Amino acid sequence: MSIRPILEQRPAQPTMEGAGVHLHRAFGFQDPSELDPFLLFDDFRNERPEHYAQGFPWHPHRGIETITYVLSGTVEHGDSLGNTGTLGAGDVQWMTAGSGIMHQEMPKGNPQGQMHGFQLWANLPSSLKMTAPRYQDVKGGEIPEVTDDDGTTVRVVVGSFWGKTGPVDGIAADPQYLDISVPAGVKKTFKVDTYRRSFAYVFEGSAAFADASAPSGVLLEKEVGGQEVNIRDMSGNRTLIRFGTGDEITVQAGDEGVRFLLVSGAPIQEPVAWHGPIVMNTRDELMTAMSELRNGTFIKPAH
Repeated sequence: MSIRPILEQRPAQPTMEGAGVHLHRAFGFQDPSELDPFLLFDDFRNERPEHYAQGFPWHPHRGIETITYVLSGTVEHGDSLGNTGTLGAGDVQWMTAGSGIMHQEMPKGNPQGQMHGFQLWANLPSSLKMTAPRYQDVKGGEIPEVTDDDGTTVRVVVGSFWGKTGPVDGIAADPQYLDISVPAGVKKTFKVDTYRRSFAYVFEGSAAFADASAPSGVLLEKEVGGQEVNIRDMSGNRTLIRFGTGDEITVQAGDEGVRFLLVSGAPIQEPVAWHGPIVMNTRDELMTAMSELRNGTFIKPAH
């Protein structure tokens, strides 16, 4: 067994998107190979309706899939195909933009005005860039949840874990998307496929992650059999941890416990041409998409 080294640990950065939605971006619009097949990850958490109520008005997507996971409040959505719906607390939507879609997402707070959710962008390989758009809307009650003897709880949003399989399927990146809660003081190891890129995003509490390649001076702990492993300093709220290659991660929950997302996917390893919400393989394909947006041929007829 090999613990994944921590390549980087960094806080999500505040930014604005849509019509003035205040959010925190963990990664995106930088090096697309960094977490291939994932391109962008946003944490839209807010308690002030004036900072999110204007939402994300009509905008295009092509060449990617977007994964929206709501923790509190709701997100109303509509699109150019005539689909409409509302995501509530615990719900997930996986949208395959494929050949092109126009849609809008309008967040609303809970009765206390709180809104919290995440959006992850996954790239599509060249063979699927122009596939027909589709949605998978999943209610929170359909997402399997499993609790271990030590109180650790895992919601299996996508993929398979601990004998449970999430309801979203047919995703190009073949991802695993887990919502993990570890009680205070508990140390836990989670398996991750060696061949996947992987990251964790801490959004409640704090934790230390074992790091097989950490520099000297970090905390050393004795493992079973006497082997020493490095433990990276405590990661707190809104922190991204980007892992290297290995087949497991180990986490030591802090005094308040920790809740984090653990996401992994198979890298696509193709060229990326990216402009805003459109991600293709070449500049020519990007220019074609922009031209089609201008002349009204961006949305393709259903076959």
